[in-house]
Amino acid sequence: MNGRAPALAGATADARSGRPIIELRGINKSFGKTQVLFDIDLAVERGQHVVLFGPSGSGKSTVLRSMNMLSEPDSGSLKVDGVEFGPGLPGDVGVKRGGRLELRRRVGMVFQQFNLFPHLCALDNVALPLRKVRRMSKAKAREKAAIALRRVGLIDRAANYPAELSGGQQQRVAIARALALDPEVMLFDEPTSALDPELVGEVLKTMREVAETGMTMVVVTHELGFAKEIGDLNVFMEDGRIVESGPRGFYDSCKSDRAREFLRAVM
Repeated sequence: MNGRAPALAGATADARSGRPIIELRGINKSFGKTQVLFDIDLAVERGQHVVLFGPSGSGKSTVLRSMNMLSEPDSGSLKVDGVEFGPGLPGDVGVKRGGRLELRRRVGMVFQQFNLFPHLCALDNVALPLRKVRRMSKAKAREKAAIALRRVGLIDRAANYPAELSGGQQQRVAIARALALDPEVMLFDEPTSALDPELVGEVLKTMREVAETGMTMVVVTHELGFAKEIGDLNVFMEDGRIVESGPRGFYDSCKSDRAREFLRAVM
């Protein structure tokens, strides 16, 4: 697909939900001389579960990281609940702008690697962002962290250090850390790719439980069985472009030859 799609992916979601919680328009990104995103348009509705998938190097993780400005677009608009956080579009005048700290309070992220502090127990790994970002007291942060660990089934591991936890448990601590900040949106960047196969199921179970609460989620994953189960909007990317997107049932009804070829190879 060359150039910008005629309509935002996801724009057909229920109009009664109001403006999208996240809206990307005309997002372009290069690393050095290599352009990795081309005019990405994507709308994420409140409560929606969006899956980005495609071959390695297709740009899906860069799109995800654009949503909380970990990868700052070279051009284009990133709006969260109508507030502009990206460079913006030509001609935009008087648009309300937000800062990165505000953005990251509203948009939580879980990475491929767990990024836990090895010298802190699970409880304090979850509590630390609450103290730094939410300015909570140590006691209040630890109380809220315990609630988040209970939510992911790890309250009994609160005193354990990362080296004493399995990879799946570490990733669940990372999910608890993001949830504890009460984000409006959760981003998941291939959260099971660093796990041994036998540990993948426990992380996907936790993600299902998060999805069932109505949390807005954007997930980059190769676990397409899981994607097929939770995806309200499914977005196939290749070569830095959105090739095709669609609602539930997309995996059985996509029209793009390339998307069908990819799905035959991996499912």
